Amino acid sequence: MYTRNLRRLVAASSLALGLMTTLPASALTQTVLQPDMIHSQTITDIVTSLNQDHYNSIVLNDELSGKVLDQYLESLDPSKAFFYQSDIDEFQQYRSQIDDEISRGDLSAAYAIFNRYQLRTQERLEKLIATLESPDFSVNFDRDETIETDRKESAWTGSQAEMDDFWRKRLKSALLGLKLADKQVGDAKKTLIKRYKSQLNRALQTNNEDVFQSFANALTMQFDPHTQYFSPRLSENFNINMSLSLEGIGAVLQSENDNTKVVRLVPAGPADKAGQLKPADLIIGVGQGEDGEIEDVVGWRLDEVVALIRGPKDSIVRLDVVPADGDGTQHKIIKITRNKVKLEEQAAQSKIIQVEHLGKPYKLGVISIPAFYLDFAALQRGDSDYKSTTRDTAKLIEGLKAEDVDGLIIDLRNNGGGSLREANELVGLFISRGPTVQIRDPQGRVNIQGDADPRVAYDGPMAVLVNRLSASASEIFAGAIQDYQRGLIVGSQTFGKGTVQTLSPLHHGQIKLTHAKFYRISGESTQHKGVVPDIMMPTLYDTEEIGESSLKGALPWDMVHEVPHQRYINFSAILPELNSRHIERTKFNPDFLFMNAQIKRMHENKQDKELSLNETTLKAERDSSEQWLLDQENQRRTAKQQPTIKALSELEDLLEKDAQGKIISPEQEAILTETGNVLLDMIELTHNYMAIKN
Repeated sequence: MYTRNLRRLVAASSLALGLMTTLPASALTQTVLQPDMIHSQTITDIVTSLNQDHYNSIVLNDELSGKVLDQYLESLDPSKAFFYQSDIDEFQQYRSQIDDEISRGDLSAAYAIFNRYQLRTQERLEKLIATLESPDFSVNFDRDETIETDRKESAWTGSQAEMDDFWRKRLKSALLGLKLADKQVGDAKKTLIKRYKSQLNRALQTNNEDVFQSFANALTMQFDPHTQYFSPRLSENFNINMSLSLEGIGAVLQSENDNTKVVRLVPAGPADKAGQLKPADLIIGVGQGEDGEIEDVVGWRLDEVVALIRGPKDSIVRLDVVPADGDGTQHKIIKITRNKVKLEEQAAQSKIIQVEHLGKPYKLGVISIPAFYLDFAALQRGDSDYKSTTRDTAKLIEGLKAEDVDGLIIDLRNNGGGSLREANELVGLFISRGPTVQIRDPQGRVNIQGDADPRVAYDGPMAVLVNRLSASASEIFAGAIQDYQRGLIVGSQTFGKGTVQTLSPLHHGQIKLTHAKFYRISGESTQHKGVVPDIMMPTLYDTEEIGESSLKGALPWDMVHEVPHQRYINFSAILPELNSRHIERTKFNPDFLFMNAQIKRMHENKQDKELSLNETTLKAERDSSEQWLLDQENQRRTAKQQPTIKALSELEDLLEKDAQGKIISPEQEAILTETGNVLLDMIELTHNYMAIKN
C-alpha cells in the first residue's frame, strides 16, 4: 500500500522546499514526500475535466489560487492545532502562484506545505507520547480553566509556548473525558498513548498519492462540495460502497477534523433499524463482537475506520459514539448487527392511521417511501413485475382506496433520493399530465421532463411529509406537488441537494463532478434552499450541521423561467388558518413541547464555545444535562399518563417497536399524527372556501 513512498532525508532536499531554516535537528529523519510523474499529468487532466464538464464555470486565476491555498490549509489543519502563524506567513508566497503551478502540472507548493504539516504533526505527536510516558507527568483536574471547542475563528498559534499550552489543555481534556467515562487515569493515559502512537504511525505511512488527493480535492472543492477526485485506491473503495451487496451497517460516513461523522443512514439498513445512530453523530471507537475491546479511532483515516466497521453478515460491531444532540461531552456505546441492505426492505409501505378531528374519527392512508428505487436489471431483462417506487406506490394506493381512506399522506422523511425517473413518474400518479422538473446543463440548456400519461392513481386530498434528510429526488417530487398545489407540504425544510453528479474515469483515478442542476417547474432551484413546507414542524436536525447549506462552497439557489402548469387548489387563501390551527393544537401537545425544549437546549449548547477542564464542574454540567433530559422525558410521560422512569436507559424496553424491530420514535409519530390533523383541516377549509366561492 505504501511501497511508492519516496524515502529521502529532509537534509537532501530542504533547500528546494524552503524548510532548512525552520527544521529542528530532531526532524532530520522525516520522510519528504514528492509528487510522482503521473501526478503532474493528472492535475492537468483534472483541470481540463473541470473546465469542460463542470456545471460551474470558474476561471483558474490568482483569486482561485488563494482560495485553494486556504482550503488546503483548512483541510490539513482544521483545528489550527499544528501550523504556527510563521508557517502560514511563509505559505503566503504561494497565494498567487498555485494557479500558475497547476497549469504547468507543478505540485511543488502542495508538497512543500504538506511536508511542513507532516513535520509539525510528527513533532507534536512525539512530544505528546513522551509527555504521557514520563514518570513525572501529572494533571490537576481541580484547576479552573477552559478550552475552546470551536477554533474555526481562532488565530493561528504564534509561539511554541502558546502551542504547548494549547496542547496541554487538549491533553487534559482528553484525559478528563476518559476519566468521566469511568476509566482510571492510568488506563486513560494508556489509551491516549495508543491513540497518539497510532496517529503517528498513520502519519508516517502517508504516501505521495495521499498528498496528491488531498491537494486535488482542495481544488475541486472550489467548484462545489460534491465534486471530488478519487485516487485509484479510493476509486475502488467508492465503487465497493456503491454496491448494495456491501455487508456493513448501512451508514454514509465522512471525516471531520480527527473524527468520523455520520452523514446519513441507508434506509432499512442495520444502523437505521437499530434506531440509535443518528446523522451528525461522531464515531470515536469501534469494537468487534459482544465484548471485543473498543478500539479508539480518533485521528484515523476514513477508509480505515470504514474497514473496521465493515464485516461479515450477522456479526456484531459496537460503536463508541458522541451524539450530535448532546453537549459534546457525553458518549454512548451502540451495538449493531451487520447485514446486507435488502431492496425489498427499502420498498414503499403503507398503513392506515386513525385520527380524530373535530370530534369525528377519520382513516388516513400513509405511504412511506424510504428511497426512489428501480430494479434496472429486472427491467432490462423484460421482467413484467420489476420493482419500482411508482409501481409499488400505485399498488398501495389501490389497497388504501379499497379501505375507503379519507386522505393520503406520502411520507418522504429521511428519503435521500435515488432514481430521477421514479420521482418524475411518481408525480404522474397524482396529476393528469404536465411538466415535473427542469434540468439545466453547463451550457445553460434547459431540459423539461414531465408526465404524459393522463391517468391518475389518486385524485383525493393529500399531504407530503418531509424533513431535513429528504433530498434530491424527494425534493423534486415535493416541489412539483407544491407547485401544482396538488397537496400540502408539511414538515421541515429539506436538504437542498439540487445538483446532478457523474463519475468520469481519468488516466489515473477518477473524478466525480457536478454537471447539471435541478429546477422546479416554478423556476426555483431545489439547490441550497430545498423545499420549504407550507406548514412547518419542529426538527432536531441542525441546519448548520446537516444539509446543502451547511456545505462549504455549495452552489447557490437561483431561478430559471417558470414552465406553464396547472394549479389544483388555491392554498394561499387557507394557509394562514391552517397554520394558526396547527400552532394552537400543538401548543400543549406533550411530544411537541418535548421537541421544542430539546431544540432550544441544542441552540443554547451551541452558543457555549468553551469546555471546562475542572473535573467537578464538568461532571456537574454533564449530570445536569442528563438530568434535564430525564426530567423532560418524565414531564412528557406524565402528560401522556405514562409511568415515569428513573433512567433514560429504561426507554429502549418501554418504547414501541415496528415489525423490523426498530424503535418507533414518539416524536416522529406525533409529527405524522399532526400531519393528519393538518390534512383534515385542509379538507374542511377547502370545502368551506369552495362553498363560499360558489
